[in-house]
Amino acid sequence: MASSSDLSRKVTIVNELGLHARPAAKIAQIARNAAATVWVIRGPEQVDASSIMELLTLACEKGTTLTFTAADPADRHILDALVQLVESGFEE
Repeated sequence: MASSSDLSRKVTIVNELGLHARPAAKIAQIARNAAATVWVIRGPEQVDASSIMELLTLACEKGTTLTFTAADPADRHILDALVQLVESGFEE
């Protein structure tokens, strides 16, 4: 059985423009491949990672820390892909 820490990843936004529409679309595209819902948490807010609009409501600028969480252990690879995307500055 997977532990909850095994199904969550913390990342920090590194690109200058933060989480805007293009990066939100990239996150949503990856999250839509998950077996179950992948969530993005910023402080008290939690949104569905597959929703561009919900992601944009988080208003994440450079330096913001986010946590990605997955309900299904089969989605560990999705979490890893999301972390790689954020750490790469959304490939921008």
